[in-house]
Amino acid sequence: MARIYVESKPYEVNAHQNLLHACLSVGFDLPYFCWHPALGSVGACRQCAVKQFKNEQDETGRLVMACMTPASEGTRISIQDSEAAEFRKAVIEGLMLNHPHDCPVCDEGGECHLQDMTVMTGHSRRVYNSTKRTFRNQYLGPFINHEMNRCIQCQRCVRYYREYAGDNDLNAFRLRDTVFFGRAEDGVLESEFSGNLVEVCPTGVFTDATLKRHYTRKWDLQMAPSVCVHCGLGCNTTVGERYGSVRRVANRYNSEVNGYFLCDRGRFGYEFINSQERIKEPLIDGETVTKETALERIGSILGEGGVIGIGSPRASLEGNYALRKLVGAQHFYAGVADAEGRAVASALRILQAGPAPSASLQELELADAALVLGEDVTNVAPLMALRLRQSVRQAPMRRAQKLNIPLWLDQAVREVVQDEQGPLFVASPYPTKLDKVATTTFRAAPDDIARLGFAVAHEIDGGAPEVMGLPDETRMLAGTIAKALLQAERPAVVSGISCRSEAVLEAAAQVARALHRQGRTQTRIAFTMPEANSFGLGLIEQWTLSSALEEVRRGGIQTAIILENDLFRRAPSGQVKELLRSVGHVIVLDGLSTPTSESSEFVLPAGTYAETDGTLVNNEGRAQRFFQAYVPSGSVQEGWRWIRDIAAAAGSDAGCSWESLDDVIGAMVEEIPALAKAAEAAPGRKGVGKIAREPERYSGRTSMLANITVHESKPPEDLDSALAFSME
Repeated sequence: MARIYVESKPYEVNAHQNLLHACLSVGFDLPYFCWHPALGSVGACRQCAVKQFKNEQDETGRLVMACMTPASEGTRISIQDSEAAEFRKAVIEGLMLNHPHDCPVCDEGGECHLQDMTVMTGHSRRVYNSTKRTFRNQYLGPFINHEMNRCIQCQRCVRYYREYAGDNDLNAFRLRDTVFFGRAEDGVLESEFSGNLVEVCPTGVFTDATLKRHYTRKWDLQMAPSVCVHCGLGCNTTVGERYGSVRRVANRYNSEVNGYFLCDRGRFGYEFINSQERIKEPLIDGETVTKETALERIGSILGEGGVIGIGSPRASLEGNYALRKLVGAQHFYAGVADAEGRAVASALRILQAGPAPSASLQELELADAALVLGEDVTNVAPLMALRLRQSVRQAPMRRAQKLNIPLWLDQAVREVVQDEQGPLFVASPYPTKLDKVATTTFRAAPDDIARLGFAVAHEIDGGAPEVMGLPDETRMLAGTIAKALLQAERPAVVSGISCRSEAVLEAAAQVARALHRQGRTQTRIAFTMPEANSFGLGLIEQWTLSSALEEVRRGGIQTAIILENDLFRRAPSGQVKELLRSVGHVIVLDGLSTPTSESSEFVLPAGTYAETDGTLVNNEGRAQRFFQAYVPSGSVQEGWRWIRDIAAAAGSDAGCSWESLDDVIGAMVEEIPALAKAAEAAPGRKGVGKIAREPERYSGRTSMLANITVHESKPPEDLDSALAFSME
C-alpha cells in the first residue's frame, strides 16, 4: 500500500496501480477513455490529466496523465485544479468535434462511457462549422454492428482484439490524418471473443447486433444475475429481458472466473430461450393439455411403482436432487455416456485427493508455465483459453519488473518483452487454436499423451513411476517440459474430459503431484468439464445410462422420468430406443423439443436459466447461483417444481413438498454433504432485503399489458430469491 494525497487529503491505495486506477478505486470521478483495467495504460486519449505537485510547498505543479503515473508513496495531485480541468475540457472538445449527435438513436445510449465522461467533464456545447468526418461502416458478421462515425480513436478495440485476444483480422488503418478501425475488407470477425468489443468500446462503434434486432433501451431491461450454461466454466453474466423475451446477455464481473470478458457463445447463445420451438404447455402424446390434466395422468401412472429417474449435466443441482429424491437414490441415473461418466468421476476423485488446488481462471492467467494434456481448450472452455493466452506473458514480464517498469504500463512492457513468450506446452490428438502461442505442441493418441504426462512427472520427481519404451524424441520433450515447469513459480497443469481417457487425467494429476513434492506449492491443476453442471451432477452419487438400461432389462420398471436431457446425444440410438420402448411410460421435462421428447408420452415444460433459479457447480468446484430474469408464460416452471407437483399428484411420501428454493437447498445439503457449498452460493430469500430487478428509469410498466387489461397488475412475487420484480 502507498499513501497518496488528493486535494491535500491522504488516501491509502495499491502501490502497484497507476494514479487513475487508484483515484477511481477510492471514489474520485476522473474521466478516461483509453485505459482499461485488463489492458493497461498507453496514454492515447490524454483525458485523465491531473496536476501533480512535488511537495506541500509546491504551488505550481505540472500536468501529468494519471494513467501513466504510478501511485507511489507521497504522490500529491489535484483533480480539481483549474489548469487540469481546462486541459480535460479542451481534450473532450477536440474528441467531440467530429462525433455525430446521434445519442437518441445510438444503441449504446444509456450505458455509453463517452456520455458519462462528457457529462463529468462539463462539456455541453460545441462550435464547429466544417463538414464532419464520415466513414463507410463494415459488415462484421451477425453479432457485431459497426458504426465508425462514433469513433474517438481510443485504441481499445485493436489493443484488446490483437494483443489480448490474439487475433489479427481487426486493425487500425491510417491515411494521413484519418484513422479507421475495422477489417481490411468486410467479413465476419474470426475471434471467438469478438463480442467483447461491445463492452470494451467506450462509444457506440461496436454494438450488439442481436440486441439491435429486438432493440430496447438499457434502462427498460429487467435484469438478473446469472451464470452461463454453454460450457463448464460458469462465467458470470447478466440477463436482460423485455416483454417476455431475452434481449441480451452481458458480462458480469467476477475476478476469479471470467473477469471482464465472455466468449461469443456465452454472450450471443441465448436466442434458444426465445425460440418458437419452445415447449410452453404440457403435452400428452404430442397434444397440448392443461397442467392439471397432465399431473393427474402422471400421478396415476406413478402410483403403479417401478420408476427410474435420469438426470442431466445441464440441469441445476436442485432439479437433479429433486428427481433423485422422488425415485430414490438407487433408481437415479446421471444421463451421460459411460466413458464421460467415468472420466468425470475420475476428475472429481483427483481433485478431492488434492495433488494440487483446483485452479481458478484468474490463477491460470497468472501461471508462468503451463502444460495442456489432451484437451482442445478453446473449443471446450473458451475463456480458459483466453486466460492461458495471457499466461504466456507472465514469465517474460519479469524482465520489465527488473527494469522497474510497472506492469500496467502496457506499451513499455511490450517494448521490453517484444515477441518473447513464456512456456506453454500443448499435447492433444489434433491441432488447436492455442498452438500458435504454444512453445511446443505434441500430436498423439490419448494413451500416448498420457505416457508423455507420466514421463514428465518422472522427470520432475524420480519417485514417480517411470515410463518404459518411450521414443527418444518424446523422452527429450518430457525433459524439456519438466525443466520449464520446475523453473516456474506458479506452474499449471490443464486437462479435461474430451479424450474420455482416465489415463490422461491421472497423468495430469501425477505431474501436479510431482511438482508439489519438489516444493512448487503454488502449482495449480484445472480440468475442463463438458457441460454447465457436470461437476455438480458428479457430486451426486449416481450411475450412467448403461446402468439404467440394465435395470430396465431386468424388468419391473414401468416409468422413466428424464430431466432436461436428450438421450440420443448420450448413447447409441439403438440403446436409447430399447430403453424407451422397454418402459411403459416416458415423462420428459425439457424446454425445447428433442428426439427424446418426441419419443415420449408426456412432456412437461421446464424453464431455462433465464426463467428459473438454481445452482450450478463449475469445473473448479465453485457453486454459483443463477436467478430468474422474468416470469415465463404458459405453464413453464423449474424442474424441481414439476417434480414436487408430480410427487403430490402421485401421493408420494418421498419428502418432496418444498415451497421455495431455500427449502430444496436445505434438504439437499443435509442429505448430500458434498453439496454443502450450494447453500453458500447466494443469500437466502430472507437473508437480505428485496433488490430491484428493474432500474429506476424503467419505463412503460403500466402500459406493457394494456392490450390485455387497462388495470396495472401486481408485480409477481419471487418466492425463491431476494430479488423483486419491480423498481422498488
